[in-house]
Amino acid sequence: MKICVLASGSKGNSAYIETDKTRSLVDLGMSAGYVAKALKNIDVDPYSIQRVFITHAHTDHVYGLKVFLKKYHPVVYLTKKMEEEIGFDIEDKVYIDEDISIDDLNVTVIKTSHDAADSNGYVFSSGGKSVAYITDTGYIHVRNFDKLKNKSVYVFESNHDVRMLREGRYPYYLQQRILSDKGHLSNKDSAYYLSKFIGDNTEKIILIHLSEENNKPEVALKTLLDTLDKNGIKIPDIEIAHQKESTELVEL
Repeated sequence: MKICVLASGSKGNSAYIETDKTRSLVDLGMSAGYVAKALKNIDVDPYSIQRVFITHAHTDHVYGLKVFLKKYHPVVYLTKKMEEEIGFDIEDKVYIDEDISIDDLNVTVIKTSHDAADSNGYVFSSGGKSVAYITDTGYIHVRNFDKLKNKSVYVFESNHDVRMLREGRYPYYLQQRILSDKGHLSNKDSAYYLSKFIGDNTEKIILIHLSEENNKPEVALKTLLDTLDKNGIKIPDIEIAHQKESTELVEL
């Protein structure tokens, strides 16, 4: 498997996942042109993208979808509620409410909690390797813990530092939205969940969807490192994803 986060943040999100037989995107929240260029930068032809998995229908996750579909024609995997919220008809689609296998790619659906019509996280597995992709959720239900344990790579939301959010410029109602069970994972929440999930098979963590206003990469990283160290957990490779640049292409 290969994984690369192409962009991550409040202005747009997208990631690339590859197996021996499949090439897929998770979300398409940047422009189609940006995503195509980012793919070419890692030697991937955008015409080779076979499918796009949608986590939810907020603009920063689907902004470039319509244009990308028109030009490159991948199949879109999403729920019916997501499609209704997106607001345009998607001709070539598969509703994904349950786990599914496509060629050599196994996809486990993790229901998340966000203020969208519907939202999913995913675990992508192939050839004994696995990538957990969790973003835009206020919490993770305990029933999903076993599904998320001991994965090879965690692409995981670490959206905000609570103190920075509370003392920042956001109005009270927006702070409450972000902090709610249908908001976003704080650095502390993210670190707590990762301390429960990572195991001997874990090779890498990529922290995603950091707020430009209410977080800093060094703050998110320190929170995670401190939490893992306090729990006596062996610390894997950790990378922070940014808004307008791709992470390294991770080969598992």
